[in-house]
Amino acid sequence: MPTSQREFAETVVRQLRDAGHQSLWAGGCVRDELLGRTPNDYDVATSARPDQVRELFGHKRTLAIGAAFGVISVLGSKKLAPIEVATFRSDGAYIDGRHPEGVTYTTPEEDAKRRDFTINGMFYDPLKEKVVDFVEGQRDLEQGIIRAIGDPVARFSEDKLRMLRAVRFATTFGFQIDEPTQQAIRAMASEVNVVSAERIGAELRRLLVHASRKFGVKLLRQTELLEPLIPELSHQDPSSWNRTLQNLEQLEANSLAVSLAALLAQCQQPELVGKLGRRFRFTNKEIEHGTWLLRSLPSVREAAKLPWPQLQRLLVHDGATDLITLADAILGRDHQGVKECRRRLAQSVEKLNPQPLLTGENLIALGVKPGPNFALILQHIRDEQLLGRINNRQEAERLAAEWLQEHSSS
Repeated sequence: MPTSQREFAETVVRQLRDAGHQSLWAGGCVRDELLGRTPNDYDVATSARPDQVRELFGHKRTLAIGAAFGVISVLGSKKLAPIEVATFRSDGAYIDGRHPEGVTYTTPEEDAKRRDFTINGMFYDPLKEKVVDFVEGQRDLEQGIIRAIGDPVARFSEDKLRMLRAVRFATTFGFQIDEPTQQAIRAMASEVNVVSAERIGAELRRLLVHASRKFGVKLLRQTELLEPLIPELSHQDPSSWNRTLQNLEQLEANSLAVSLAALLAQCQQPELVGKLGRRFRFTNKEIEHGTWLLRSLPSVREAAKLPWPQLQRLLVHDGATDLITLADAILGRDHQGVKECRRRLAQSVEKLNPQPLLTGENLIALGVKPGPNFALILQHIRDEQLLGRINNRQEAERLAAEWLQEHSSS
């Protein structure tokens, strides 16, 4: 049994070949193999029809979810992902902007011509270790070019998401988009929002968490995709725009929440994280964290002047590390507030976040009834503890009694 995804994909090709069918690796896995990267998954293209694929591998080892488009998933061991086996095909009209209304089974060359970009349109024979290239994808891969196969307007009309994928591929591979492909994107950019929010969000996520996010966001503006996708940024004045790009360039993080905070920092509206996050179906956790980061950033800026209890509550938050990462990019490592936060974070756990001298249970035991004052008393005692004005349980209980007496009389 194959023990790796690559071995599994090679086994599938061999079984199809032994049964008398043409079979090759196809698409992104070929591109990644030629780039020296480990593919996330492997796709196989074949002359076998879907029913022949199912007959060969068995119904228990196959899934026919994509059979209408000539795709059968072949199952391996539990540790391996399924391999999608697609019959060589040409596509009919794309009536929904994503799927063709029908497919016609055809040759490998015609199959290559229906794909999006030349670097994704190659095949590979793993048994002969030979590239099969009908679209000059190998040349474009060597030259670092993203080029639509055939007429770029036709390719983008079939699936508008391909426009954003072009930008994402250019970003993550460090490639350039060729001019005719860019021209087509600019001409059709306003149509990108016909694509589902989830699909757009998935592409933006991969772009924003990548180290070359500055190049990607810059390219979104250059291709005029920024306006329909993130209009909040498209109208920034030159100074704010350059600062946004600088923030993204300086950021050292692969978190979407931190990236969103850096992207929107110049807008000075933390609520935009939620607006953008909901627009593209990012998770609630990511939205909440990104919003908290932007709301907390001013406190880092003023950290050297803040009372220690106020700063301490910030630095013991689960997101403190991400906050300092964001502050490094936006304020700079030499900023006084950032340096103060790092100095405080270097303290021992006992000093940075000592155990509270008094808890809610302790207050109840002292006869204090839960109510509006509960949190205020605990916060007051905690602040005095952090400031070093009380150091033990007895002093905390005395302070609580004094606080209650003072506030009950008033």
